[in-house]
Amino acid sequence: MELDIVDLSRLQFAITALYHFLFVPLTLGLSVLLAIMETVYVMTGRTIWRQMTKFWGTLFGINFVLGVATGIVMEFQFGMNWSYYSHYVGDIFGAPLAIEGLMAFFLEATFVGLFFFGWDKLSRIGHLATTWAVAIGSNLSALWILIANGWMQNPVGSSFNPQTMRMEVTDFFAVLFNPVAQAKFVHTVSAGYVTASIFVLGVSAWYLLKGRHQMLARRSMTVAASFGLAASLSVVVLGDESGYLTTEHQKMKLAAIEGMWKTEPAPAAFTAFGFPDQEERTTHYAVHIPWVMGLIGTRSLTTQIEGIEDLVARAETHIRNGIVAYDALQKIRAAGSDDAIPADVRAAFEDKGRELGYALLLKRYVDDPGQATDAQIAEAARDTVPYVPVLFWSFRFMVGLGFYFIALTAVFFYLSSRRRLDRYPGLLRLAVLSIPLPWIAAELGWVVAEFGRQPWIIEGILPTAAAVSDLGAATVLATILGFAAIYTVLFIVEMSLMIAAIRKGPEPDHEPETPIAPAQLVSAE
Repeated sequence: MELDIVDLSRLQFAITALYHFLFVPLTLGLSVLLAIMETVYVMTGRTIWRQMTKFWGTLFGINFVLGVATGIVMEFQFGMNWSYYSHYVGDIFGAPLAIEGLMAFFLEATFVGLFFFGWDKLSRIGHLATTWAVAIGSNLSALWILIANGWMQNPVGSSFNPQTMRMEVTDFFAVLFNPVAQAKFVHTVSAGYVTASIFVLGVSAWYLLKGRHQMLARRSMTVAASFGLAASLSVVVLGDESGYLTTEHQKMKLAAIEGMWKTEPAPAAFTAFGFPDQEERTTHYAVHIPWVMGLIGTRSLTTQIEGIEDLVARAETHIRNGIVAYDALQKIRAAGSDDAIPADVRAAFEDKGRELGYALLLKRYVDDPGQATDAQIAEAARDTVPYVPVLFWSFRFMVGLGFYFIALTAVFFYLSSRRRLDRYPGLLRLAVLSIPLPWIAAELGWVVAEFGRQPWIIEGILPTAAAVSDLGAATVLATILGFAAIYTVLFIVEMSLMIAAIRKGPEPDHEPETPIAPAQLVSAE
């Protein structure tokens, strides 16, 4: 079988990205839970809350280190495997990543050290401020990374410069306040909060089943159930917002998620179940729920959601316009200076330039898009359809898990409020078994987000096939195998350390309880 450099580069980035995201959600969620627990400790002076903060902080630290190590690898890949992408959009994509490193990661990394080694050197208020700084830094890191990713999904505030052959920032605030990026941020961090809550819930349930550390386990479960229920509900609400924005900016992704091959009369039905068939372009045994998709996708009863076939026809029109832009670009490049560019050429590029990326889809079939046949244009238009079955089922499993988390956290919230956490061993075992499920849901979410915009690395601007480095397939395959081996070792080390820390349990804390009055909180250093 011939090895394809594009597919191998995509596979490598997918492996490293999905592996890295095993650590990100737990870091996001645990950082906030630690801050909540220590806040209760400072307000009450009860040492059990300090003990809880230290114990869950140990697990946070193990996870944080692995997250940093795997995240650095991903950033190197942009220059190594995706060099043309880095050249094409580095002026835009690089800025949020640089800000993330300077503003957020350094903040988080600095205060992580103070969190672990400052317990006996900082005042209670000082250490609490440190813990909140860690939480804020973690979430700011996610914000800037998701601003960069959101721009790839909805490339606003930028334009293509034909002289430099690069995308350049025209409005940084449009990039910063990109609605897709903001929706992805709140949705992602909420998913991280759910992940940490289910993790704390499951580990605490294991302690109750074993009859160990029951004071810590009960309080931890109460915090996790409350925080997790709020986060689970917000994930559903914010996911609805993401769906609405997808309707506006990524119509093909939404149609593929829904398995909607034909445009339906408004309001469109939601396909609860079915078997999408990419070859026959239909969804077999589909079970529809009337109106639901129209309400989710358009928030109206009169607006249509376009089907895949109509979107393919629209893509063909975009490709033909892109060929005009590509031809004008060649003439602009040949002119050498602005003064030498004919007015009609300039006007053609200004009119069709935004569709230039669609012409680049033809590079898979012909060196010069202007020489493409009608059959090649039709085939390139068909390439804009991602693989529907993967998106269809990934989305439904993710959503199903989301509603399961709401039910699970709601049950434990009720039990904690009634002080009945240890009366139902079956539910405690269910909580333990549920620990890996938020990670599965989060990984499925990224599959939907990233797989769903193929064949684009930047939606409508740059095809994935045009963004790779000029490397040999054997080189990329070797690095994939190397990463797989290293990451397997790291995973074993991570799990061994986490399991060992959980089995050991919290360290005894002999600090005397000294409750702080509200007036003391105000005047504390």
